Amino acid sequence: MADQPPEPESPESPKSTQSTESQAAAPSRQPVERVPMERVPVMQRILDNHFLLLFLGVAMPTVFYLMWGILEVAQIPIAPR
Repeated sequence: MADQPPEPESPESPKSTQSTESQAAAPSRQPVERVPMERVPVMQRILDNHFLLLFLGVAMPTVFYLMWGILEVAQIPIAPR
């Protein structure tokens, strides 16, 4: 009998009962409900994008001042000869 290798632990062994007891003591996990992701509103996506805000902060005043300048130059009366 000394030639035989030790048998693997059976479910009735003391070590496995301790692990099942600790598992039983732990709170059971409830299945997590998958909540469908809501679409992020467009305005929030724009305001969260810092580079877009930087671009708009530079481009919009440039375009408006350029248009204002063109209108001002166009309104200057032609000089008489």
